[in-house]
Amino acid sequence: MTLPSVAVLPLLVVVAAGVYYIYNEVMRYMSKSLVKNKVVVITDAVSGVGTECAHLFHKGGARLILCGASWDKLESLYDSLTNDADPRETFAPKLVILDFSDMDSVEEMVSEVVECYGCVDVLICNSSVKLKAPVQSVSLELDRNIMDINYFGPSSLAKGVLPTMICRRSGHIVLVTSIHGRLAVPFRSSYTASKHAAQAFFDCLRAEVEEYGILVSTVSHTFINTSEPPPVKESVPKANTLSAFIASQLTHGVRPSILANEIMQTVNRKKKEVVLAHPVPRVALLLRSLLPSFLFAVLAAGVKDSELNEQMQ
Repeated sequence: MTLPSVAVLPLLVVVAAGVYYIYNEVMRYMSKSLVKNKVVVITDAVSGVGTECAHLFHKGGARLILCGASWDKLESLYDSLTNDADPRETFAPKLVILDFSDMDSVEEMVSEVVECYGCVDVLICNSSVKLKAPVQSVSLELDRNIMDINYFGPSSLAKGVLPTMICRRSGHIVLVTSIHGRLAVPFRSSYTASKHAAQAFFDCLRAEVEEYGILVSTVSHTFINTSEPPPVKESVPKANTLSAFIASQLTHGVRPSILANEIMQTVNRKKKEVVLAHPVPRVALLLRSLLPSFLFAVLAAGVKDSELNEQMQ
């Protein structure tokens, strides 16, 4: 007995939906089993992305070391993780004060992180600070502070955990970074410079430690969007439509929960590089390589438009 042709398509849809559901369930189970009993360090664990990562890895049975600059916020996160947790399936997280803005004490703090369990299986470098300002208004002190938090801090922590990873010939270091580490955007000179430095450092590190069985991953996103979606407004004509469109696309952020899930998948699937961005930033990255003069002209036109708008207000 053969099925009528009109019934074939709905049947295929149902079968595809079933396969997709089973695949997601299997991947969810594997996500938990792959990190179970692993020692996972998360920096800036009290941030939106850090908190989401903490919940995901904690539910997966990882032995967490949560780092942050505020002890009160770390304790609050600890409570939220342990209150409803099953002690037979999860481990109570360990808390470490880690403030990359104080580089003089970073070596001591890194030692404390390593001593928690004697080793680190997964290091998630999530710390970051942003700045949007014209180049001439940024002081050298502020430049250094941004470099400390966005570059020197993560690189120092990575160096600190490397000896134990090399001895065990295993480990995974994940840099949660920004697409600004690949694409320079006006009024973010210090932030972009620090992200370029971090991207380059971890790219070099990836090649250097591969022979020891250590994996290095970078997860690049646009920006973290923790706000509610804005109300729909009528479009207003802009002086330079193309530059305005690109600027608006570059500011479309990613939700912390989405980024945290991508980080978990990066660890589980051992991805080396992930770009989490809308199509326009991806196109801008291609233009930077293939047609740099065109991209520079568009960005410069956007700066002129913004200056003109400020003068008219």
